[in-house]
Amino acid sequence: MAPTLLRKIGTATLVVSAVIAGSLSVAGPASASGKTSVGGDYAVTVNGTTYNPAAGKSVKLDGIKPSGRIAVRGINNGFDIDAATLGVYDYTLTGNPDSQRMVTEPTAIFASKVPTLSDAQRAGATIKSLELKDDSVVVLFTTSLGKFKIQAKDGAQGGIFQMESEFAGPVEFTHTLAPGLFYFTNQYTGKINFSNGVDAVASGPGAHQMLLGKDSPQVATKTSQTATTTTWSVQPGGRLGGVLGEDAIELSAGATNCTSQCQAQNQIRGSLPVPPDPANPTPLG
Repeated sequence: MAPTLLRKIGTATLVVSAVIAGSLSVAGPASASGKTSVGGDYAVTVNGTTYNPAAGKSVKLDGIKPSGRIAVRGINNGFDIDAATLGVYDYTLTGNPDSQRMVTEPTAIFASKVPTLSDAQRAGATIKSLELKDDSVVVLFTTSLGKFKIQAKDGAQGGIFQMESEFAGPVEFTHTLAPGLFYFTNQYTGKINFSNGVDAVASGPGAHQMLLGKDSPQVATKTSQTATTTTWSVQPGGRLGGVLGEDAIELSAGATNCTSQCQAQNQIRGSLPVPPDPANPTPLG
């Protein structure tokens, strides 16, 4: 890829350029950052065109009217965004070799993460901005009545995903786990986690940590919980994230009621005690 490239794609402008460290303002999820030992690298496909800038470079898109699904594919995880619903589907861990991995083969974690929006709230959905650099992607949608943001990190674990809504009132989010996963009550913390129940393997070619995760709400209230789904009422400016690995089970006090500039004050980054892996986790209900 040439160091600088400028071209038009419909009404969108694509700029790919070299950037020095810290010059691209891409906000990460409000929980801990993604953890890997080998790093991550996202490629994003929008309207049939795939963007994957070289290391240290960035892609910025704006003003795109998306059709169909937006594919986000990384070394450690991947998922699809459906422009029709603004939902995320088939969130999958790849299982690529990494000391932080929790699976050893592609494993779907969430079947879907979907906001319940009216036809009017979804109308005119446009990618106002998409920023892609190395292991981070931020997509901001605008519609006729509000905004919706999706942020992700190509990590094997950590706080690597979140969705934020900005409409006139609260929005219901529904998280549906993929087959084989279930929510359970952690015996050491009393909190709700999700897992596939497979114990960690300490060494050898099949080594992996135990698959553990949690929903990470901010300015959001859980409205229902089953063994495979949760629903949340998320206030304007609030968010619903996803945390995997040790950060999902550490003895934290939970998120604060913060709706802007929350990243620094809500990052924990593994600074709290981590209990043992749960033994024989049992699905709720």
